[in-house]
Amino acid sequence: MKRVLLALGCLALAAGAHAHTKSETDTVWTVSGSTVHMTDDLPLVEANRLAPPGSGPPSDAAVSAYLGDHVSVTSRGRPCPRSGTVRALAATEQFRRFEATFQCPTGEGIVLHSSAFFEKVPSHITLAQIQTDSGDFVEQIFTRDHQSVDASASAGSPLQSAGFLTYVAMGVMHIFTGVDHMCFLLGLVLLSRRLRDLAFVVTGFTLGHSVTLALAVTGVIRPHPEFIDALVALTIAVVAAENVALASGRPRIVAGGLFGLLLLMALGHVAGWIVLPASLLLGAALFCSCYLLMSGHLHDAARLRLIVTLVFGLIHGFGFAAGLLEMKLPSNRLAELLVGFNLGVEIGQLTVVTGILLLVGVLVRLRLALPRPIVVDTASAGLVGIGLYWFFSRSLI
Repeated sequence: MKRVLLALGCLALAAGAHAHTKSETDTVWTVSGSTVHMTDDLPLVEANRLAPPGSGPPSDAAVSAYLGDHVSVTSRGRPCPRSGTVRALAATEQFRRFEATFQCPTGEGIVLHSSAFFEKVPSHITLAQIQTDSGDFVEQIFTRDHQSVDASASAGSPLQSAGFLTYVAMGVMHIFTGVDHMCFLLGLVLLSRRLRDLAFVVTGFTLGHSVTLALAVTGVIRPHPEFIDALVALTIAVVAAENVALASGRPRIVAGGLFGLLLLMALGHVAGWIVLPASLLLGAALFCSCYLLMSGHLHDAARLRLIVTLVFGLIHGFGFAAGLLEMKLPSNRLAELLVGFNLGVEIGQLTVVTGILLLVGVLVRLRLALPRPIVVDTASAGLVGIGLYWFFSRSLI
């Protein structure tokens, strides 16, 4: 009963969100004396956030006005006037590009400011590449809590790229803002009846996502993002479905139902309305149904879950890597930054699990816990529904 309360928290979080919101833009800043030139590349999905729902893509004028209100430069604390308006440039098919030039009163103490998109998506990240007259070329990151970047450099104090702790913080925020990843973690805790069981599944999940995070960011494997987002949702549904199978004592029915659904979706790919390949869906159907049948007939499935959560961790690792793949990380610091981001992911997931366990412990001590069968059935069914909804919606063409 204690552990199933965790899923209620997951349902509350998921009720108002579709999934982890990936929101990133790229800017290039050239500082030449007292002149600062900015080029901003906006993926279409980001630019479209600036238009009212259902109104179509925003006009160049609307995007220019928005960037003009949210991007600025100061020198020694004084605003640097912009030379004209923010201008639209030609761009590739999936992007919109804009530029602006700022003329500062002096070339000293230049600070770049960007608050763009943070009111739309709090987890938004703007990647900034900064080049100066002195030859410095560094990478920095604008976030909701870090909206200003010092672009000044001197002989004794050169520009510094975003550091190890910045990427640790990014990893933590990736967990805290990723409702789907949090639901999966909470589903694991819900499923674990003993602390040892929880240790097994968390270990498997950690090993899996650490491996694929490294493989994806280093370019060894480049997965299809649309496939990964859908499979992440499927892992939520499978973990919750196992709890339903165990609670009901009918693993065959649960496994058969999931197998039939994935088989129908494979046929949907042939019909042209499901993006996931039929071979992938058939493989997932066999793997998931066999796992549910085995776990439902084992007296102690903890070690089996270690293997399965390792596989699921491989999938989530690609999801964790999605943001880093677009960052053009410096090759000489790749290992450092990858370790930092992965460490942040670990801190985030341990914080979520530990915090919810403490909350549940308090509720139990206060005798506010509901009867376990009621909570198990309701929460697990809810997680299955959420996972399948995300899985199906992300699989449509």
